[in-house]
Amino acid sequence: MATLSPNLRGALLGLLGFAIFAANDVLVKVLGQTYAPVQTLFFLVLFGFPVALVMLVSDPTEASLRPRRPFWVGLRVVGYLVNSICGFYAFAVLPLAQVYSLLFTGPLMITLLAVPILGERLGLPRLGAILLGFAGVLVVLRPGGDTELGLGHLAAFGAAFGGSLAAVAGRKVGEIERNAVLLLYPMLAAFVVTGLALPAVYIPVPLDHLALFAVVAALNFAASLTVIAAFRAGEAAVVSPMNYSQILWATAFGALLFGEFPDLMTFLGSLIIIASGLVIVVREQIGERSLKRPVLTTLSRIPIAPAAWRVAGLRKRKGTGSGK
Repeated sequence: MATLSPNLRGALLGLLGFAIFAANDVLVKVLGQTYAPVQTLFFLVLFGFPVALVMLVSDPTEASLRPRRPFWVGLRVVGYLVNSICGFYAFAVLPLAQVYSLLFTGPLMITLLAVPILGERLGLPRLGAILLGFAGVLVVLRPGGDTELGLGHLAAFGAAFGGSLAAVAGRKVGEIERNAVLLLYPMLAAFVVTGLALPAVYIPVPLDHLALFAVVAALNFAASLTVIAAFRAGEAAVVSPMNYSQILWATAFGALLFGEFPDLMTFLGSLIIIASGLVIVVREQIGERSLKRPVLTTLSRIPIAPAAWRVAGLRKRKGTGSGK
């Protein structure tokens, strides 16, 4: 049996990891039919704490858990909360394919946020890609057409923005803060905030739903490990585009499980948004002006553990002799 090349292995692992994330989002949508986003996040964080503690115990670094850059860690926490709560709401009320179409604006938002936060320069190619991407959003939403815009669409944009903010803020301090700080603070903040708000929205959770929350947490962890392994195996420019395969899973799951059949304009708009994101990824891979590569090094579904992406990215750059 022929040995797979590193990039092919990374691409296949990326496809598998993002497929698991898509299955995870299906269960989030199922839970969202019954529970408010605040309650969903509370239980998912609750089940995520054992994993976080294992990671903390396995971290050999001897240092304080006090953030060295509290502002950026706090900004990351805000982004994580916005991403999670808005994302859960969007998945609950919108078709899966439509949610993914809007979440795919993440690379565009990361590119914009990287200008003031990371000191990146925009340039005409990136600006053109951003304008193209938001043109795709207009195709998906068709304002004034037959699509009834609502809070779900705003929430999907909020989720994309929150995830982008968390990612770029994490990139800002990723080489300064401990992994444990970047992992625990968003989880602790989410646990406290949702715990305080929980009495206002709480619905008793039967045992089978409690098991479903545990499955979602387990799938999220498994998908995270798989995608991290993908970035360690292959180049970021090869693995990152695998994120867009989720639109195929969303279409399949939506049709089979929820009776959702996206129309032609949703597909067309999604393709335009995906194309704009790929333009940015390619520009970061080959361009010398984008040394920080904010999209390649921050575009992920793991807003609370960026250090693994940084390690994988540094290893690849050292191996290829590119980057800083």
